[in-house]
Amino acid sequence: MARIVMKFGGTSMAGTERIRRVANIVRRQQAAGHEVAVVVSAMAGETDRLVGFCREANALYDPAEYDVVVAAGEQVTSGLLALTLQAMGCKARSWLGWQLPIKTDDAHAKARIEDIDSDALVASMQAGEIAVIPGFQGLDPAGRVTTLGRGGSDTSAVAVAAAVKADRCDIYTDVDGVYTTDPRIVAKARKLPSVTYEEMLELASVGSKVLQTRSVSLAMKEGVRVQVLSSFVDDDAPLADDLPGTMIVSDEELEGLEMEHQLITGIAADKNEAKVTLTRVADRPGAVASIFGPLAAANINVDMIIQNVAKDKGETDVTFTVTQADLDRTQALLEEQKETIGFYRMITDSKVTKISVVGVGMRSHAGIAATMFKTLADRRINIQAISTSEIKVSVLIDADETELAVRVLHTAYGLDATDAG
Repeated sequence: MARIVMKFGGTSMAGTERIRRVANIVRRQQAAGHEVAVVVSAMAGETDRLVGFCREANALYDPAEYDVVVAAGEQVTSGLLALTLQAMGCKARSWLGWQLPIKTDDAHAKARIEDIDSDALVASMQAGEIAVIPGFQGLDPAGRVTTLGRGGSDTSAVAVAAAVKADRCDIYTDVDGVYTTDPRIVAKARKLPSVTYEEMLELASVGSKVLQTRSVSLAMKEGVRVQVLSSFVDDDAPLADDLPGTMIVSDEELEGLEMEHQLITGIAADKNEAKVTLTRVADRPGAVASIFGPLAAANINVDMIIQNVAKDKGETDVTFTVTQADLDRTQALLEEQKETIGFYRMITDSKVTKISVVGVGMRSHAGIAATMFKTLADRRINIQAISTSEIKVSVLIDADETELAVRVLHTAYGLDATDAG
């Protein structure tokens, strides 16, 4: 018998028929002898609808009241799933964030989980009751409802799994695992049986939408084994125990699961990048700080950074990337600081894509970046910027060349499935 936390996303909970399908998956998991807790998202599109109501009510809304409104979506689905399970003869009840409680800080709309009082929840699970918990929400020190930011239900599930010392956390989505790249771009993409926390963290941060970045980071910190599965399976399909998706584990456990982990795990593409270039910036100490200081103060995250070799007149060009959502604010801030920074012209480009090659094998193998650069050069794809980490190489290219770049790199690193059509 295992203790399992199951999480179902918005597409899985979109309507009573899909909730019934989810309830059947949960019922069968418990019938197999496991202790089960379930974390649910709001129905697909419901959170956006509630956010819209907040903006219509007050464009400068109070974040605390915003949380009260948008947390309602998960409350509805948790109650509906509990009711559906009861109709199937299961012993089930919902546990709202304040009833556990899930304790967070007071950063409304982007709160972070600090602790979960899990004693009552564990006792309920041990008594054979299925616990249904709304994701995305918690309780601040003053007793007010908080939400964790978009995609926060994944984080809720991992936090609950850590609190109850679950054997694993099964994340059910509209895909059946983590693939070597987006199967919609590359038909020969392969589902990965397992990846490390670090690889998943890199993939999540550079465009893979399977898991929310914070949830992977928390899983790595707490040592929670996470499995990604599809909820869109037939009623008689094997259980998760017998039909695994992708298991996300530590480096040490991965070595036990696979004799030899492949060199490159996957290729990710992120079209949410925008490039900013400041020309003729003074080549002097403090000049770069005058650019990125105001951006940091405005909570604008900067990704790739390139500073060109200084020119004869003691000037240089500085190029960096931000998210497309932050581009307008970035331009406005830099224009305000133009005299302080001392740049000549600002050039922006939102038609760019960041392509990343990820794999723990990079630590012990040379030539990964060289293969990437040569493969792109052979197809005459120009590289506009480069950044690296211990297990990732990322390049910035023209957005129109995204699909071609992903396909040729997927082949170059030997990731194509041999039996794909």
